[in-house]
Amino acid sequence: MSAPDLGPNLWVMFERMAIRKGQRPFLHRRQGGAWRAWSWAEVAEQARTLARCFAAHGIGPGDRVVIVAENRPEWCIADLACLARGAVTAPAYTSWTADDLAYVLSHCEARALVVGGGAIPERVACALARVPPPALVVALEQPPLVPSQTRLLDWRAALAEGAQSPGDLLGARAEAEDLACFIYTSGTGGRPKGVMLPHRSIMSNIEGVWGLLEEVGIGEDAFLSVLPLSHAYEHTVGQFLPIAIGAEIWYADGVERVASDLVEVRPTIFTCVPRLLELMRQRILAAVARRGGIEARLFHAALALGLRKLDGMRFDPARALLDRLLERLVRAKVRARFGGRLKAMVSGGAALSPEVGRFFLALGVPLLQGYGQTEAGPVISVNRPRRVKIETVGPPLDGVELRIAEDGEILVRGRLIMKGYFKDPEATAAVLRDGWLYTGDVGTLDQDGYLSITDRKKDIIVLSGGDNVAPQKVESTLLLEPEIAQAVVFGDARPHLVALIVPAKALLEAAAARLGVQVGSPELAGDEELRRTIEEAVARANAKLSAIERVRRIAILSEPFTVENGLLTPTLKLRRSRIVERHGGLLEALYGPS
Repeated sequence: MSAPDLGPNLWVMFERMAIRKGQRPFLHRRQGGAWRAWSWAEVAEQARTLARCFAAHGIGPGDRVVIVAENRPEWCIADLACLARGAVTAPAYTSWTADDLAYVLSHCEARALVVGGGAIPERVACALARVPPPALVVALEQPPLVPSQTRLLDWRAALAEGAQSPGDLLGARAEAEDLACFIYTSGTGGRPKGVMLPHRSIMSNIEGVWGLLEEVGIGEDAFLSVLPLSHAYEHTVGQFLPIAIGAEIWYADGVERVASDLVEVRPTIFTCVPRLLELMRQRILAAVARRGGIEARLFHAALALGLRKLDGMRFDPARALLDRLLERLVRAKVRARFGGRLKAMVSGGAALSPEVGRFFLALGVPLLQGYGQTEAGPVISVNRPRRVKIETVGPPLDGVELRIAEDGEILVRGRLIMKGYFKDPEATAAVLRDGWLYTGDVGTLDQDGYLSITDRKKDIIVLSGGDNVAPQKVESTLLLEPEIAQAVVFGDARPHLVALIVPAKALLEAAAARLGVQVGSPELAGDEELRRTIEEAVARANAKLSAIERVRRIAILSEPFTVENGLLTPTLKLRRSRIVERHGGLLEALYGPS
């Protein structure tokens, strides 16, 4: 079914829904241990008021406003205020360093900032000392130090000032080609690029998934927002899609509280990344192993029968009866861990291991895998609820043209495509050619038009013998072993693969206790029992891989790859180039004499 008329731009789309919903709850955030709701009318009024505050400080159509804050109602309101004024939102990741922030503030020529809490103000202050001063900084919590030329206001003062300002709201005049936001790619190496997304890109994504929404049913929907709003996936699917369908948004307190938030919020739609699903799977299996006994046997029976159903097996009456019993005894309890009313959990942002996907589907969790790029708004394809092929990323969205180039690269064309990279015509020309976006991803289409991603062109490892290896497949296989928390493989221009392995936390803690050292101590890598356990896990993974994909040697790391140490992007992707820089000597040693 095609989408209804959403309006000419994102601001009008929001205004129409706000008028319809009025005083009904829209945004939720936990404050003082309890959830507080912001109504549609309240959000609309605050967005208009903040837009007038922007106007009072000379911020007009096309000017960039950087938002560097945790997910919270004020983030959405500030974004909507930019749209109401005709300004352009430029989200920044809260994990970025002062150097990263200074680069983005200077690059996008920020005229205003909205600043969150925690450690963010200190980093913002360092960044502001190195760039041309913006006109306005709005602090949501503790204020940062700002240049003398910059006006500093807290949230309430900004709204009070806006209430006294007569600035025009120009958002209704925006055209489809006008810019809505700059989304800075977090990047797996190098400086982030500013992807210029017009209104049409995001609205095309919303229109493209409308048929999927009709399949799962649009009603009294609730979204749990976990991924950073500075990421295109959450910005479009976790914010503007709920606005389009009149859903409520609940802001999680962080990844560590997702399990409890799912139970409290009971979302109907949940966007996530594969790493989160991998962690959930590990925790579920660990909990089952701890309980043991009849509960563990029932769980594994439910999983096994669920996997057989996924493979199309028909059950005899006895197995069918057992399956229905396990549906109530096991699968219903698993679904309850996700709140009990989930219509769709959509994984994106990176490749999902088919085994992880099948695990959740076999347990009755309605999981879909999708694919996208920031440069495409970002959603390109997604599985259909009535025909899930979890090993694929589904067919292209309605309105999206997709073809596979001769070298296997995925090319995309349509209204969803960005206008280009800000101030980077060379990079723009490299990926936009004749209206097609050259994604840099390699993939195939099956007979039903479902897309499978095999790897990134630039990430494919070419062994010295000429064989090509997709590292993501190998790493996903390694991560299925419960003893392995993180893994990254290498081998370009080498005779075989090697890997850096971060063991599971419990194994590191046990090794630390044996050696009498701290958990993060490098001495842990020399613990013989830990190494033997990890080598056995790698051997099990190798048994599932072809000869050229097998990992021959490993190095054990006691420090995980994190966003904080710069080895993961904010969306939990490996920064391979930085890992090589950090552990280059260790990798070289793996190719030395045995």
